[in-house]
Amino acid sequence: MSEQKLIHLVDDDDAVRHSASFMLRHAGFAVKTYTDGVAFLEVVEDAAAGCILLDVQMPRMDGLEVQEQLNARGVAMPVIVLTGHGDVNVAVKAMKAGAVDFVEKPYEKQTLVEALNRAFQRLEERSQRDLLVDEARGKIEHLTPREREVLEGLVDGHTNKSIADSLDISPRTVEIHRANLMEKLGATSLSGVLRIAFAAGVGFGGKVTD
Repeated sequence: MSEQKLIHLVDDDDAVRHSASFMLRHAGFAVKTYTDGVAFLEVVEDAAAGCILLDVQMPRMDGLEVQEQLNARGVAMPVIVLTGHGDVNVAVKAMKAGAVDFVEKPYEKQTLVEALNRAFQRLEERSQRDLLVDEARGKIEHLTPREREVLEGLVDGHTNKSIADSLDISPRTVEIHRANLMEKLGATSLSGVLRIAFAAGVGFGGKVTD
């Protein structure tokens, strides 16, 4: 991570984006802004590590839906949600879904900066292995139940034919599932598949835990 801490500010309100980004830059942060959750999700997998400041009330896709997509993709950056005043239910749902904090609008500069500093501290304390585990588990969440079964067979060292026999399907079907799971995991080789599987816990006590 660069010396200047990066914030991904996701808010559909132009005035909020401009005022918040100005305030945060003045407080020493680097800021990238996004007009809504869909725009952020289009680039998040290639985005530099930082903290996500996520508005809840947005068109096309609300903050909770964006958070769900971030979890599904294995994005391990800490999320702070911006909620309307008194919107406790939304804040609770966001925290249950993995947000590290929430800040009510309108917010005080000190309150927001303190929440961000706590989030960055959490990010810095996490080891690279923790990040890899989260990312690997997020990728595996994309797999269908059958693809997971094929993956478990590969982890156990079985051939396509033996996996096919155990699942009562054809070897050709196993090849198709294997190609699909490799694409979803972003792996170009069996060793790449195994690295992701082991990082997620597949093969250590059986199936990956949800």
